Amino acid sequence: MNSIYLDHAASTPVHPQVAEEMMKVMTGQFGNASSVHAFGRSAKRTVSSARDMIATSLGCHPDELVFTGGGTESDNLALFGALSALSGSGKHIITSSIEHHAVLHACEELEKLGYRVTYLPVDSTGRVRIEDVENALTEETVLISIMYANNEIGTVQPITEIGELARERGIIFHVDAVQALGAIPISCHDLPVDLMSFSAHKINGPQGVGALYIRRGIHLAPRQHGGLQEKKRRAGTENMAGIAGFGQAVRIAASHLEERRDHDLMLRHTFIRMLEQELGKDSFIINGHPSEFLPHILNISFPDTDTETLLMNLDMEGIAAASGSACTSGSLEVSHVLQAMKLPQNVLRSAIRFSFGLGNTTEDMEYTAQKIATILRRLRNRS
Repeated sequence: MNSIYLDHAASTPVHPQVAEEMMKVMTGQFGNASSVHAFGRSAKRTVSSARDMIATSLGCHPDELVFTGGGTESDNLALFGALSALSGSGKHIITSSIEHHAVLHACEELEKLGYRVTYLPVDSTGRVRIEDVENALTEETVLISIMYANNEIGTVQPITEIGELARERGIIFHVDAVQALGAIPISCHDLPVDLMSFSAHKINGPQGVGALYIRRGIHLAPRQHGGLQEKKRRAGTENMAGIAGFGQAVRIAASHLEERRDHDLMLRHTFIRMLEQELGKDSFIINGHPSEFLPHILNISFPDTDTETLLMNLDMEGIAAASGSACTSGSLEVSHVLQAMKLPQNVLRSAIRFSFGLGNTTEDMEYTAQKIATILRRLRNRS
């Protein structure tokens, strides 16, 4: 039986060059980057080299990057850190209703601390409207947090326009770019963005390491207290091997960005074409924006069935996909992203996210489309 992984938006296989770099560090270095002896200086060079590599790829200064334990920590450090540093300046935050839970749950905690949060709606393609951002602004607004591109449907947000609006008003702008990194060009200094979150394991790097871009002049109160690492912004011994792997993953992603985009678009188009051939155009619905999307994320509803049934049947065929939903107490919840888009119930409850990447082929797409058609026919005959 074929084994096909189509859940790269959740986590990606580690690139061989990344694994090689990490193994070299893990087997050849064991000093602490904060130590002053030769072993410590060697470790510090490894961390600094990765920081320089990532900064070059992201178009920012090395000292504007803080290494974290992943995208979730980066989001939390951005929101709580910025607001703690701004204490007394204002109590209003703007975000969107389709953010990752790392931002949404952080906002819920901030509400408990007395902040007022506006959760912006999105249109039927999952895109935030600039006029809604502008209408939500008040004299108390101190922070806006909008993701670069959505992790469930791939819709890319109007980050530049939102950032320019925020900059005009002197409001801090945070962007969760975890899903966008490696898929679209990112230059921090060319964007009107103050804080931007990244994660290694979405771009064929290791799990458990991420980064937060903090524009010079933006002050953050640390969330962890202890040592003086990361210029006193994030205490704790650096994950040297993970950071080295992250550096390699960013370098590879940046140098092959167009190649990856073309590859993912080819996989996407092949998959859609095969589904049309096997099922007919009217048998499925593509969710998200028709042009402003990440090439590697394709969210499709199959109204003739439900998400859980199709995912289970695909898994039995060796095909890994996702609902993009949270699984709570054994029951699959409807995606908060699709709900925010106000899609019909049969579309909401039959959506599946397919996400492509390293190792996937057009043959994988053809095989998956054929299996979906076989499964749907089988389910239809049973009913």
